[in-house]
Amino acid sequence: MTSHPARDAGPGTDPAAPEAAPPTGRQWTIRRDSDEVTVVQVGGGLRTWTRGGVDVVAGYPVDATVVAGRGQQLIPWPNRIADGRWSFDGTDHQLPLTEPRLQNASHGLVRWASWALGDLGEHHVTLTHRLHPQPGWDWVLDLSVTYTLTGDGLEVTTSATNLSATRAPYGYGAHPYLHVGDVDLDDLTLTLPGSSFLEVSPDRLLPVATHPVDGTTYDFRGGRVLGSTDLDTAFTDLERGAGGRWEARLEGVALGSVALWADEGYSWMQVFTGRATSQTEGSNGIAVEPMTCPPSAFTSGTDLVLLEPGAAHTGTWGIRVG
Repeated sequence: MTSHPARDAGPGTDPAAPEAAPPTGRQWTIRRDSDEVTVVQVGGGLRTWTRGGVDVVAGYPVDATVVAGRGQQLIPWPNRIADGRWSFDGTDHQLPLTEPRLQNASHGLVRWASWALGDLGEHHVTLTHRLHPQPGWDWVLDLSVTYTLTGDGLEVTTSATNLSATRAPYGYGAHPYLHVGDVDLDDLTLTLPGSSFLEVSPDRLLPVATHPVDGTTYDFRGGRVLGSTDLDTAFTDLERGAGGRWEARLEGVALGSVALWADEGYSWMQVFTGRATSQTEGSNGIAVEPMTCPPSAFTSGTDLVLLEPGAAHTGTWGIRVG
């Protein structure tokens, strides 16, 4: 009998083989008029939003892994915690260093967790996740995020309920990118509501001090061409309009203008321009990140939410076109 070496039969040759799963797991799509939004199982994040086939947010393909935090949920803290070390109610904690280059714990604990479908309708989808204790984190939180397409754009409502017997610290952020595409940065006008900005250390991007934006390159309150201004900056003392909302606006994009807003529960926002040009990985966009607290809130306590047992925190932000 002649023997033959084993070989890979190749994709598609075995009808019993399971279909390959996307890197971000299950995909759920909602639609309204010409809007189409897709959110994902991994991290409960926003993968794409198009209007009439034109990108509103800078997302990523279904067969790709998330890069640069695109569309992710940042729970139970946004941004960085130095060395992953912090103390709360007399107990010291050590978190894994998820930003090893800078020796920081970054952007919470649910970015790569699996979320479950809670509810799905034509115009909305709700995903849920139960965050359990793990190294550096001692509490149980029930989390939900609902994405809704309204007549005014996309609305995102997130809720966290403390199921533990003791009070829990909590902060929230989101990491959407407003799509820039091939538009030259000299043709983009950025308007930001921040009256103060957070200075950070150049080596580890950790908080140093908060300063007024007056007379600095960080003053975008009246609208300014973005150009060569490089931002990876948290803003606070946010100017608000009707209903207590603040709004950040980007003008000159393919759909004219896009604005991100957030309700009174969000006292901070981070703006990141490091993925705005074609020299960077992924589709081009400017991240405008609504945050309930600043970087390192677990160590400073600034604007940190304290969830008593059984208590919940809910906040809403959104994006609109035009």
